[in-house]
Amino acid sequence: MDRLNHELFGEVSYDLYWNGQQEIKIFGEKRKVILSIDGKEDGKEDGEFQDAQKEAYINFFNDMENIMTKAEKSIFDHYQEAYMDYRDMVGEEEADKIAPIIKDIEELGKLVEPTQLIIRRVRKNGIRRIGLLFNCTWEIEHGLAVKIENEEITEVGFQDIVL
Repeated sequence: MDRLNHELFGEVSYDLYWNGQQEIKIFGEKRKVILSIDGKEDGKEDGEFQDAQKEAYINFFNDMENIMTKAEKSIFDHYQEAYMDYRDMVGEEEADKIAPIIKDIEELGKLVEPTQLIIRRVRKNGIRRIGLLFNCTWEIEHGLAVKIENEEITEVGFQDIVL
């Protein structure tokens, strides 16, 4: 396993992706998550990252408060659209544990745990792509993800939208 101390990403090691740790702030709390950075597609993994990946990372952290506020609202809106279906699926006894009725974003922080920040490779379209992965009480199997393109929230859904 290759390791390096990158000037921007810090201590990372390679195992299909470059992985390290990162601190983010969401739902009013600082949380440590896995930092995962796509490497080169040609199989040669020498710690060289695309300029656009570095730019995506820098832009994300320079505007993290704003981006995370939008992410929280997007997750809340997504939850408000879906939670009744989950409540119906699990039945009355489990409903308040799995998908409780909540009124504000602050309550959502108890149901969602950030796990990973993914810096994706930039394709020919030039779009900078970041994914935020979460564990959540209502979707244990597929998890939750927020897709961020060019520093804008573009989608909230199952984790496969960013994997």
